[in-house]
Parts: sequence; structure tokens; C-alpha cells
Amino acid sequence: MDFKGANILSTRQFEKADIERVIEVAEELEPIAKKEQTSDLMKGKVLASLFYEASTRTRLSTETAMKRLGGEVITVIGEEYSSLKKGETLDDTGRIISCYADVMAMRHSEEGAVDKFADGATVPVINCGDGPGQHPTQALLDIFTIKKELGKLDGLTVAMSGDLKFGRTVHSLVYLLRHFDMKLVFIAPDQLKMPENIIKDLKNDGVEVEETADFTEGVKKADFFYATRVQQERFEDPSEYEKLKDVYVLTKKFVEDNNPDLVISHPLPRVGEITKDVDELKGAAYFRAAANGVAVRMALIALVTGVTGVLGVK
Repeated sequence: MDFKGANILSTRQFEKADIERVIEVAEELEPIAKKEQTSDLMKGKVLASLFYEASTRTRLSTETAMKRLGGEVITVIGEEYSSLKKGETLDDTGRIISCYADVMAMRHSEEGAVDKFADGATVPVINCGDGPGQHPTQALLDIFTIKKELGKLDGLTVAMSGDLKFGRTVHSLVYLLRHFDMKLVFIAPDQLKMPENIIKDLKNDGVEVEETADFTEGVKKADFFYATRVQQERFEDPSEYEKLKDVYVLTKKFVEDNNPDLVISHPLPRVGEITKDVDELKGAAYFRAAANGVAVRMALIALVTGVTGVLGVK
């Protein structure tokens, strides 16, 4: 991929070399993300942060990434405070805001909305989540976390549980993991299974895939376990959500009894699927993963704006 000027809309656009490039730049920028060094890499440049759907980690880490690189941030939080509320189209909005920014980060509740926005944009657009669709920046920080925690990306078994049907985080992550020598174990009840089209894509790419509803057996096989919440906002019938919300719960005792060396992550927020006592385990990596989001989003901002030639660390 030629990153300079590119939109980051989906993990399907990434080849192995692209993933490795993002990881390389994120590692180089990590001291800045950790506040150990400062940078003016993005001095004079502006990020438009457009979050039309609720967000804590993604919005704040994206804005922090730009500010720690010396850039400025302008924001729109909530559709009700934008001209979308007046009927302006997404592509017109993209074209207008391009006049004010050098790079734009957008989240929207409608799948495909960020693509429509990017159709009108004249500066790079980074998809920060579009409904049940894609969340490439989250997936990139997740694969960065796997590398940091386990020291490699090949020869691993990665298990995922929870809402695999609607979860944009897992849908995005598997399209990155397919480029590496990994076995993927999907743990879900029938109502929340990974979509068949994604399973088909993975198998066509030669990925070893196992599907199971057996939580214990799935977790036992994993080097890296990725839990997700059952997303209440994706259910039309509240009673279905209530039946499924606590289908799998990871506890400290369960991990110690079944896979004490397990590395555990989660896109957050958690709502009961990982109990708080798991935080005490050495392998509990979900808060470290959230922190990794700053370095990864720094890398993407630097890459798409084409300013990685001189990192400006001081």
C-alpha cells in the first residue's frame, strides 16, 4: 500500500507488508506515546476528529496521538451538533471538512458511512468504527499488542469469544491475522457465530479455523484470547440480548485452572465478560492494549500524511 494520501477504511486493504510497516512505525513512535520523548512531527497540521457515535478510547487516543506529535485537533462530537442533522450528505460533509484539516478520523453508527464520507473527502480519512462494519485502527492496535505480548505473530493460536456475529473488532482483526501463520478458534453460541462469509474468506486464504461453543476447550487451546462484549445496541429484541449477554465469563480462577499462561485482551468496554480479578493476572493485557492505541494511531496519522521521513523526535 502507498500510505501517503491513503484512506484507512478497512483491514481488508492491508497486505502483510503494510501491517509490518504500521508496527515498525508504531514501535519507533512508542516513546512519544509513553511521554518519554516529545515530537513536532505534525506541527502545523490539523486532525478533524468526527465522532457521531459514542467513543472513549478510540476518540481520546486518536486525539492524543495527534497532539503528542505536535499537531492540532478540531472536533465534532455527536450528529446533533453537525450539519448532518440538517440533512447535509456524508460526502458533502467530507468535502467541506477537508478544507479545514490535513487528516480526518471518523466514527459513525451506520455501516458504510465512513466510506461515503471518504467519497467526498480530499484529505486522508481514518475509519474509527462504522456500526457493525469495520474498525481498522482497533484491529491494528490488537495485532500490535499480540506482537508485544508474545514476541511474534507466527505459530500462535488466537481464540475469540462473545459477539462474533456483530462485532466489528473481531471482523476487522481476522482480516489482519490471516496474513500470518495462526490458528483461529471462534467461541460463540449459534446465535452469535462468526458470519459464514468471513469463515469462507479465511479458509480460502488457507487459515486454519475452528468453531466451537465450548468455552473451556476453546480457551485451553489459545496463546492469545480476545474477549468481546455482547453488544446490546446491535439487538432489535432486548430479550435476545438478555439471554446471551452472560454466555461466557472469564474469571481469574478459570484462567489459573485451564490456561495460566494465557494472554488476554479485550477491545473494551467490558460489561461482565471478564471479571475484575482477572486484572491481577500477568497475562491481562487489555489495559496495555488500550495504551498501545496511541502509538498505533500515531503511526497511521504519520503514514497517511506522508511525514514519516523525518520523525522529529527530541
